[in-house]
Amino acid sequence: MRFDVVTLFPEALSPYLAASILGRAQQAGLVEVHLHQLRDYSTDPHRKVDDRPFGGGPGMVLSCQPVVDAVEAIEKLDPRPALRVLTTPQGRRFDQQAAREISQAQRVLILCGHYEGFDERIVEILRPVEISLGDFVLTGGELAALAIIDSAARLLPGVLGCGESAGDESFCGGLLEYPQYTRPQNYRGLSVPSVLLSGHHGEVEKWRRQAAAERTRARRPDLAPESDTGAARSPRARAGGRRIGAAIGVVAPWESRMEAAAARGVAPAVR
Repeated sequence: MRFDVVTLFPEALSPYLAASILGRAQQAGLVEVHLHQLRDYSTDPHRKVDDRPFGGGPGMVLSCQPVVDAVEAIEKLDPRPALRVLTTPQGRRFDQQAAREISQAQRVLILCGHYEGFDERIVEILRPVEISLGDFVLTGGELAALAIIDSAARLLPGVLGCGESAGDESFCGGLLEYPQYTRPQNYRGLSVPSVLLSGHHGEVEKWRRQAAAERTRARRPDLAPESDTGAARSPRARAGGRRIGAAIGVVAPWESRMEAAAARGVAPAVR
């Protein structure tokens, strides 16, 4: 799987991408990550990539030319079609389901937002999937890009080293993960649940399922199944925590963007 990241600050991403699981995955050839400096694609003699917003207001807006030219040039570097992703507070709220969908693409091209965001015509021309980490604003999209790469890459076969690891975590199966324990057996008067020491795998699995359900009800009731809560789940919960960035009808919903990507031969429009 290949990731291309267009950013003004590639040096901010490099250390994280080279470390730990992502670093080993790249060394093993399971994942490729290529960082691209947006200024390299500017036709401005001073490598300028932004300008003042029409209508006035604070800050600067990323201009069409460098962003569109960057995407078109970078996509030519590899024959695999790219799923285009744009990081923005207005996008779909990122979750485990989104990570699973993205992990099915052969190639992902991520545009990191900055300043006051992107000229809207970039969205209209490139038709990217727009993604937000949550209802808060960051200085730039680099942290969001790292979250997308990390969460999607770790779902690929071989990346975690243990085939069961990614399928036994929070949000897999709709629940938070059960509590985990390691040595020592007793610490400051707190003991490991005896069932985990019993060696009875069936009882251990039963305990873990129950503990996961109890933790989910206590901490994230919006994720708990109806049978656990006794109440109908919210539309957001039924949609798996999805948040569609369709403010004032300008931004097309996630599903239509995935369908547009599928039409370009990028990835299936997974529901």
